[in-house]
Amino acid sequence: MRSTVEPTAAPALLEASPDDERRNIQALLAGASLELSSRDPSEIDACAEFLGPGTAVYISMPPGQTYHGTVALATRLRRAGLRPVPHVAARRIASRDALDEYLARAAGEAGVDSVLVIAGDNGRPSGPFDSSRALLETGLFQRHGIMRIGVAGYPEGHSKIAETDLETALAAKKVLARRAGLDLQVVTQFCFESGPVLAWAAKMKGHGLPVHVGLAGPASLPRLLRFAMLCGIGKSVRALKAQPRAITRLVVEAGPEAVVRDIARPGGAPIAGVHFFCFGGLVRTARWLRAVREGRFELTPDGGFRVGAA
Repeated sequence: MRSTVEPTAAPALLEASPDDERRNIQALLAGASLELSSRDPSEIDACAEFLGPGTAVYISMPPGQTYHGTVALATRLRRAGLRPVPHVAARRIASRDALDEYLARAAGEAGVDSVLVIAGDNGRPSGPFDSSRALLETGLFQRHGIMRIGVAGYPEGHSKIAETDLETALAAKKVLARRAGLDLQVVTQFCFESGPVLAWAAKMKGHGLPVHVGLAGPASLPRLLRFAMLCGIGKSVRALKAQPRAITRLVVEAGPEAVVRDIARPGGAPIAGVHFFCFGGLVRTARWLRAVREGRFELTPDGGFRVGAA
């Protein structure tokens, strides 16, 4: 059953000069991370020229992806000068020994020192782990020198977990991380609207954890909607369908500009950075991100901004 707790109102955003807005956008995206959704290794090499050395690139672990394949992708990212951040999906780990081997190989072969720990979408666990908390309780991350841990956040709620249960689980993971000396941060599911993100981040302020907001990188509208439905981003999808102008903007621009501009404005909830889900391809998002970081964009009257050629 979903929680009936009323959502916190989004913080009031302050007006800023155009020059300040541009600087705020660039500052917000300075340390942005990306998520590799393709299994094509050549895309890693192609994107390296657009991303600064050490840029964090997350590696998702969809059904059918083995941790051996994830380690291979992580190694290729490291060789390209990027920082691999593999997912560790609790319900897809067959045993404690398998987790130990995965982390040992990731750290030893790819220099992994940061991961995103999630439960995974499997209805039934493949082994003894049913949650990200269960993984943290093993103590294996710190044993292998993996001290930076990301956990999932859900600005629009979770389709199968009540809000109160999410809060309780996060508090428990925070205690575990503190005891183990782990650096815990929250990486959210992606949204198409700034309102739910800002309201949720304001509520999260009490936890004192860095929040990295998940957004979809530039992609076609049909692709965005398909991934949104798969991931359960219901509220944002309904909002898009109810706003023809928003649909039109996405069809033309297919980018996260309006949301980025909103959350970069002063007066909002504290946000540590942005994490891009690259449904349109890693290279496309990397090229877009480089253009913004280099200031090759202009603010537009509709509340977004237009990115110049890379």
